[in-house]
Amino acid sequence: MSSTLAKIAEIEAEMARTQKNKATAHHLGLLKARLAKLRRELITPKGGGGGGPGEGFDVAKTGDARIGFVGFPSVGKSTLLSNLAGVYSEVAAYEFTTLTTVPGVIRYKGAKIQLLDLPGIIEGAKDGKGRGRQVIAVARTCNLILIVLDVLKPLGHKKIIENELEGFGIRLNSKPPNIGFKKKDKGGINLTATCPQSELDAETVKSILAEYKIHNADVTLRSDATADDLIDVVEGNRVYIPCIYVLNKIDQISIEELDIIYKVPHCVPISAHHRWNFDDLLEKIWDYLKLVRIRQPLFPLCSSYTKPKGQLPDYTSPVVLPYSRTTVEDFCMKIHKNLIKEFKYALVWGLSVKHNPQKVGKDHTLEDEDVIQIVKK
Repeated sequence: MSSTLAKIAEIEAEMARTQKNKATAHHLGLLKARLAKLRRELITPKGGGGGGPGEGFDVAKTGDARIGFVGFPSVGKSTLLSNLAGVYSEVAAYEFTTLTTVPGVIRYKGAKIQLLDLPGIIEGAKDGKGRGRQVIAVARTCNLILIVLDVLKPLGHKKIIENELEGFGIRLNSKPPNIGFKKKDKGGINLTATCPQSELDAETVKSILAEYKIHNADVTLRSDATADDLIDVVEGNRVYIPCIYVLNKIDQISIEELDIIYKVPHCVPISAHHRWNFDDLLEKIWDYLKLVRIRQPLFPLCSSYTKPKGQLPDYTSPVVLPYSRTTVEDFCMKIHKNLIKEFKYALVWGLSVKHNPQKVGKDHTLEDEDVIQIVKK
C-alpha cells in the first residue's frame, strides 16, 4: 500500500503544479485516470480478506432504507442518533468515542429506516489512514448520507469529508454522467458529441482510454462532460448518493448566522443536544430518500394475498418501495417472489390511476400512498 500511496502523492503533486488550460487538458486527463486507477487499488486491494468493510463495521441491512452519519469526531453524531432513535451510543467529551458502526432504527411515515453512526472520519481516510477505508466502505451501501458538521467550523470539515468520499467513488447529490460508453473489438475510438464540449476533445478522450488499455470504443458525450465524468463511466464503480449536511450546535450561534445557514443548499441546522429542528431534518430525510408507500386494502380477499403460514396478513402497514422501482411487479416481488408467477391483475386506488379502483397489469407504475389489491390466477 505504501508504494501506491507514494504514487498517488506524486501524481497529486504534479497535478497541483500543472496549469489548467487547453494545452494541458489531455495531460491532466491522463493524470486523473492514473489517479483513479490507483485509488481503485486502495478500495479493492488484491488478494482475499481485505475488501470487506471489516470486523465491527459490517452491519446487516434492515428496513426500507439505510442512512449513514459521517463526520469528524465529536461533532455530535452519537447524540443525534441516540436522540433520534433512542439507541444509546456511548457519548463522551473526548474524540473517537464510537469505534464501531452503531445501528439504530426509526419509523417515520410508515417506513422503517436504519441509521448508522459511523466512526469519526479523519483526513486521509481514502488513503488507508485510520479506519477510514472501512467507514467509507459502509457509507457506499447507504441510501442517504448525513454529513454532520460543527456549525462553528463547517466549511473546512465539509471540504475534507467530501474529498474523502469522492476518493472512494461516492458522488454526492449528483447523477451519473450522461455519457454513452461501449467497448468494441475493432474500429478505434469513435467519439460523438451531441453538444459543445469545453474540456473533452478527441485527444483527451483517447489518452484517458489508452490509460485503461482501451483502444476500440464508442463514446457519446450527451452533455458538457469533464475528464472526471469520463473516468467515472469507465471505472464503473461509482455510487451516486443523496446527501444532507447537518449543521449541529446551532445553540452556539446567533439568529442572524442561522438565517444565512438556512440558505445553503442541502443543509439543515439542528441542535442534537437540545433536539432543536428535528422535524425539519426528518422531513428533509424523507424528501431525499424518495420512498413510495403502497397500502393494501383493510378488507381481506382470499384470492388477493399470500401470507406466511400461521400468521394473519397485516393490512395496515404500508409496503415501502424505492422511487426507482415502483411497478406492480416490484410490489409483488417485495411481498413474495412467487406472487408474480400467480399474478392475474391488480386493482389500484390512488394518484396513479384515473378511476378508483382501476384494473392494471404488472407494468403499471404506482404512486405514494396508492392502495393495491392483487388478484391471483
